[in-house]
Amino acid sequence: MPVINRIAEFHAEMTEWRRELHRYPETAFEEERTSKFVADRLESFGLEVHRGIARTGVVGVLKGRTDNGRAIALRADMDALDIQEANDLPYRSEIPGKMHACGHDGHTAMLLGAARYMSETRNFDGTVHFIFQPAEENEGGGRVMVEEGLFERFPVEAVYGMHNRPGLEVGKIQMRPGPMMAGFDIFEITIEGYGTHAARPHQGIDPIVVQAQIVNALQTIASRTVDPTKSVVLSITQVHGGDTWNVIPANVVLRGTVRAFEVGVQDQTETTMRRLCESIAAAHGARVEVRYERRYPPTVNDPDHVALCAGVAAEVVGKENVDTNAPQIMGSEDFSFMLNEKPGCYINIGNGAFGEVGGTVVHNPRYDFNDAALPYGATFWAKLVEAVLSRRD
Repeated sequence: MPVINRIAEFHAEMTEWRRELHRYPETAFEEERTSKFVADRLESFGLEVHRGIARTGVVGVLKGRTDNGRAIALRADMDALDIQEANDLPYRSEIPGKMHACGHDGHTAMLLGAARYMSETRNFDGTVHFIFQPAEENEGGGRVMVEEGLFERFPVEAVYGMHNRPGLEVGKIQMRPGPMMAGFDIFEITIEGYGTHAARPHQGIDPIVVQAQIVNALQTIASRTVDPTKSVVLSITQVHGGDTWNVIPANVVLRGTVRAFEVGVQDQTETTMRRLCESIAAAHGARVEVRYERRYPPTVNDPDHVALCAGVAAEVVGKENVDTNAPQIMGSEDFSFMLNEKPGCYINIGNGAFGEVGGTVVHNPRYDFNDAALPYGATFWAKLVEAVLSRRD
């Protein structure tokens, strides 16, 4: 498998970077140490560095042998999660309650490795923007970067992203055209009843009974409202109400998430949710307030850029190890905001088979990025740039 020899030579150094980042995880918009780590290395490679985009984001700019007016962007996320690490590793998290449980430390190290190699070779014409993004987990750092004028400051014709995938062997790459990851919506349903003594329920309006019926009714959206050939997941993840045994509370709050691959399905789900909640509450004499928030849109790959990335991936890992019809993923990714602005492709790179090194699922306290994947990711980035911005000698 043709990992670039020069990248293989500094594989150990990339591993040191990754493990240093792992030891000091930082969550959304707090990535001060991480941001400095990234910016310092980019500057040492000779890149033009821009700091403070979306508070802690960094963009490194590298120009090729000639400036032909073309430019592309490569993106890595930098943030960690609010999880207490359970691994017993020499580089385990030193920050209580925080860890890199999704591999963003690895994504950052791979993109740094690619930047180092490309700064040495500059075997391309045009410009590459290396985007190191904060706050991918829940807080939409990708959206903030776009809103702050990312692509106005750094114009590009395409943007590309990469994520590790536990369960996929190291040396394999997956992608698919069209919707690859679901949109991410959240909701909060507040039910207002009338509190009373639990021995005299007829004197009140019981919001617990109302919420029970709402929870059941919401599950019919996927089975009876949305076209069965399309996908939607609606999950109630929180139920809050009541404080003691002998009091029917005045209020109950439900919270949860909706995942779908099409904006039209998100629209239909929200409309139906509001109608069901209002009708059920009214039937019991209660009141209801539904707060529905669109967090991340679906992540949609451009078919032409998928074909391009597949060809590059085949050079790196072999055609037999590239899957261009990967299963859609109900998880979400705020790289979608960048793909809504510019065409491009988001790929998954193998982190290790289940039950083997790197096979622990993301967002698990025992997850760890597989350092064996680092040279594959860095090589893919370098070869992608050379393919898209090929030199014209």
